[in-house]
Amino acid sequence: MSGEASPGAGVRLGLRENLGQFALLVLVNAFVGGMVGLERTVVPLIGSGEFGLVLRSAIFSFIITFGAVKALSNLFAGGLADRFGRKKVLVAGWLLGVPVPFMIMYAPSWGWIVAANVLLGVNQGLTWSATVIMKIDLVGPRGRGLAVGLNEFAGYLAVGLTALATGYLASAYGLRPEPFYLGVAYAVLGLLISIFLVRDTRDHVRLELGEHPPESVPLGFREVFARTSFRNRNLFACSQAGLVNNLNDGMSWGVFPLFFSAFGLGIERIGVLKAAYPAIWGTLQVFTGPLSDRWGRKGLIAAGMWVQAAGIFLTVATRSFGWWLLGSVLLGLGTAMVYPALIAAVSDNSHPSWRARSLSVYRFWRDLGYAMGALSAGIIADTLGISWAMGSVGALTFLSGAVVAAFLEEKRG
Repeated sequence: MSGEASPGAGVRLGLRENLGQFALLVLVNAFVGGMVGLERTVVPLIGSGEFGLVLRSAIFSFIITFGAVKALSNLFAGGLADRFGRKKVLVAGWLLGVPVPFMIMYAPSWGWIVAANVLLGVNQGLTWSATVIMKIDLVGPRGRGLAVGLNEFAGYLAVGLTALATGYLASAYGLRPEPFYLGVAYAVLGLLISIFLVRDTRDHVRLELGEHPPESVPLGFREVFARTSFRNRNLFACSQAGLVNNLNDGMSWGVFPLFFSAFGLGIERIGVLKAAYPAIWGTLQVFTGPLSDRWGRKGLIAAGMWVQAAGIFLTVATRSFGWWLLGSVLLGLGTAMVYPALIAAVSDNSHPSWRARSLSVYRFWRDLGYAMGALSAGIIADTLGISWAMGSVGALTFLSGAVVAAFLEEKRG
């Protein structure tokens, strides 16, 4: 069993210098993403088809629960990682994730699905936070965009492929339990690799701290929260963009399967549409992450939000599979431009001594967007219709890009 990294001359920063551990963390985050992909296609249809839920706000309750719990878990993950070590946070997240696929497979009522998403939210908050923090620790300040791009590539490609696989399995065998066997494999493999092969990265943080002037006054959590949320204009721009990005993702997660189904699309083709968005998002981050290191973060983030808005508007305005597929492609492209650049920008504007906590605050706001998107989309869909819910989120996404263009300043290295 591997332990924590030993302090001393053997600790070095850089992707090439830490390639083995970095590759393990990429694999682990693929399993993390796969756990979310289990729900992208099938669970909204379970709510309407098996449990007879009619109100969209009731069907979306599992996303609201997931988003709120994941956001709170993110908020504390950085502090826990600084206090107890990154690896312990990662392992704890996997231990809480193991029951999730079993609860969904055998849920006798919708309340069990919601309860499973409480555990899934904690699992995602702890494991995804730990993997991204550890990768940033390993590579140092010069490769953050690449590190985040590879991390998010693995996670969201797995989301897309799993959404595609569960759609196929559901069309062939039914909504439960076969599509969720994948989740059992993800949870067990993720836990075993995290326990026996992953090493902690706190010594890499200590090494980087030696290259930075110390903070004159150590920052407490309250000050880090305030800086990341609103006091620092760059961090504010990132936090609001992250929130709106996942707000539109939360909307699409719940609304799109019902929207496509209402126009007669079958489960397998819905699975293709639901897979295309995160698969493109995940794959292109291999390029957009390092591109943000070379070109800067601001342009990619602002333009990416506008491309997302275009994808949403195209989806709501059309009525055929081909146009919906193009809308999913635009959503994936826009999110790929935004996602790694935002995390890298937060890292750029945070001192190493409080970077993990700042990333946790950013991820709190970002993943709170899941809950806000699902809740607002459910309410609007129940009162005005699904098209209004989609269109209003598209407009908010466009506005968020304008906020980034107005407030974010480049600061790299």
